[in-house]
Amino acid sequence: MQLNTSYKQILGISTPIMLGSAVQNIIALSDSVFLYHLSEVDFAAIGFVGVFYLIIAAIGFGFSKGGQILIARRAGEANYKEVGRTFYAMLYFELGLAIVMFLFMQYGAYYFFSLFVNSDVIFYKSLEYLEYRSWGVFFSYAGVAIIALYTGVARTSFIVIDTLILAIVNIILNYVFIFGSLDIPNLGRFGDFLSFILENTLGHFEISAMGIAGAGLASSIAEIIAFVVFVVYILFDRTSRQYNLFKFPKIDIPLIKAQLAIGTPIVAQAVVGLGSWFVFFGIVENLGERQLAITNLVRMVYLVLSIPCWGFSSGINTIVSNFIGARRKDAVLPIIWKTAKICWVVTMVITLPVVLFPEYLLYPLLGSEDMSLIIDAKPTLRVLMAILCLFSIGGVYFNGLAGTGATAFGLLMQAVCAVFYLIYIYVVVEFTNGGLEWAWASEILYWGAMLTLSVLYLRSKTWHKLKV
Repeated sequence: MQLNTSYKQILGISTPIMLGSAVQNIIALSDSVFLYHLSEVDFAAIGFVGVFYLIIAAIGFGFSKGGQILIARRAGEANYKEVGRTFYAMLYFELGLAIVMFLFMQYGAYYFFSLFVNSDVIFYKSLEYLEYRSWGVFFSYAGVAIIALYTGVARTSFIVIDTLILAIVNIILNYVFIFGSLDIPNLGRFGDFLSFILENTLGHFEISAMGIAGAGLASSIAEIIAFVVFVVYILFDRTSRQYNLFKFPKIDIPLIKAQLAIGTPIVAQAVVGLGSWFVFFGIVENLGERQLAITNLVRMVYLVLSIPCWGFSSGINTIVSNFIGARRKDAVLPIIWKTAKICWVVTMVITLPVVLFPEYLLYPLLGSEDMSLIIDAKPTLRVLMAILCLFSIGGVYFNGLAGTGATAFGLLMQAVCAVFYLIYIYVVVEFTNGGLEWAWASEILYWGAMLTLSVLYLRSKTWHKLKV
């Protein structure tokens, strides 16, 4: 599919990806909302372990980006037979990687968490969650490979449907497994609606309340169902036949290495970025469970409000790589700037109301008699607005840089920014009385630096010499 520089096509590609690339954000949001109503300790715990699992998910997603960029390049060249071969090389690697990650979560998480967590309650609740959540990694990694395929060929419409199915299943199963079908709390009209459905479908089953472990189980089952639905779609998708998806090639080591050459720096970028966030949560945990709970609330809002940023950022990967494959390098910078403008407008439209009126807009999800957590988070939410203002532009430019194939430079750039980011957080939390607002302000410095360096690199035209 040949792409153009119109706003319409940018929106057409990026809008479905907003949901598809935010699968783990949606799961994390669902888990956090239900555990918020269970207890503040469980809510604090999911904030910590949720970031850890986002890192696991980001590793698989990062490697799929290497395949996505190559698929987009082959699609830009109209070399459709190579699309299927590239997809299977990516899928084989993702499944092998899933085995490694599963074993680490099952047998290594205990020792890893002990390095960061001081609270015994947070520690053991995090392990409870992972005991069930780890099983979903196989379907999560296979799923991102399929999403990378359809994103790479710029056919993203079904990603929306599949993500909605995942979200709905996850919400319902969270409701059942966290609280137990016979012990459902009052969550307002939404809770009444779910109660009616469950009483008429699962009411005769005895399902024990599992707490945070139930959130892990619900999320894994939701990922399995979403994967199966997407496979069924592929079987009936006639257009996909031109990619030779129904011929299973042998493991192609050279092609896997080519994808790894692009994807490894992207994975390292994700590990550095989210790893810094994980360390951030570990540092904030030293301030107490209340501060960790407030930080998790802000993180949850961040995950929702950043969905447009991730969607447009992933979309620009495909567009830039497609343009270079079609020998249209002159169009790269203009299309990145157009995408950044749209991303900023969409992000600000949904951010301003939430930041200005959190007690009203967050109440449907987090409403309870005790609204103190939302009230205490308001100063940090204002900082979040400034973060998203920079992230919405910086994220697009940084991913545009990745779309050129300059992922090694991107890794170096992000690593340097992350080092200063962590030093800043540590100094603020350990040696000043700045509080959470100044700690979160580190994100402003981080994305400001990332935006500046990305723009300078793209304007240098060094990427014109890269071969992918």
